[in-house]
Amino acid sequence: MSDPDTIVCKPTRWFLFRALVMLLMFGVFAALFFMDGSWGYRNKNEVFYLHRAFQKANEKFAEMNQAGTLTPEVWKKYASAQTVDFPPDRSVLPSRLKEPMPWPEILQDYERMKPLQWNLLWREFTKNRGINESIPEEPYDARKIKEQWVVFWICSALTLTIAYFLARTLRRTIRADPEAVTDQRGRPVPYPDMKFLDLRRWDTKGLAFIAYDGASGSGRIRIDGLTYGGFKKEDGDPAEKLMRLIRSRFSGEVIEYAVVGPASETATETPTAADSETPTDPSKVASQTVSGTVSGTDSGSEMG
Repeated sequence: MSDPDTIVCKPTRWFLFRALVMLLMFGVFAALFFMDGSWGYRNKNEVFYLHRAFQKANEKFAEMNQAGTLTPEVWKKYASAQTVDFPPDRSVLPSRLKEPMPWPEILQDYERMKPLQWNLLWREFTKNRGINESIPEEPYDARKIKEQWVVFWICSALTLTIAYFLARTLRRTIRADPEAVTDQRGRPVPYPDMKFLDLRRWDTKGLAFIAYDGASGSGRIRIDGLTYGGFKKEDGDPAEKLMRLIRSRFSGEVIEYAVVGPASETATETPTAADSETPTDPSKVASQTVSGTVSGTDSGSEMG
């Protein structure tokens, strides 16, 4: 049974939904580019050159039958000797393709060719072959096919990266109890070791940073309330509860934005090594809550 004084922030549905959407998106992209690079573009090239053969057959039939003296035997003899003109680069064609490929039987049929309606013959041919009758405007060269593989590997790398971070985040939590804060990596940091608590992005982006140095080592804890815990009231506002517990036990310096009255009033700040920032809300200016303060003007330039 967990300690009632311990706040545990698990990965939020907000984070999981967006991570899964990105994982699915790049996974689908990788699959599509793989198909185009493996066989898709090559199959489209086959269709392109077959389509060109139908056009060529139609033009040749019209030319040979100008005087109306073309016979079925003469056309059959001529058409059966013709082959589909494929490019010499075999890498842009399907590996199953056997060359030379003779003209399809439908183009060797005198009676079918006589109306010179090759487009209808093409539709019939593609329907019987189970291929798409739509034709690419231009054939795909080897460079285009290689590009599909390059993008495939990029999308695959992104998919694996997202999957890795998703799996890693699912196993992580941020935990705070009266003695210490345990970060995402499972490293407990006692409150006395904490030196700075940066809350300048907490209200606008749900981000806070804790700098620590002591027996637990030195470093920085990143608290992302949108990824861990969340701010939904129906869930009990876990991230805000976590921060309230930390602040109640924290004794170091707090850096945050303070709300002032009129916009013309001068903000109070204490100089530190941290970069000053300008908050998104124009009614907020930089203020650092420390033991001693001095008067000055806010010179921050970075959006909170």
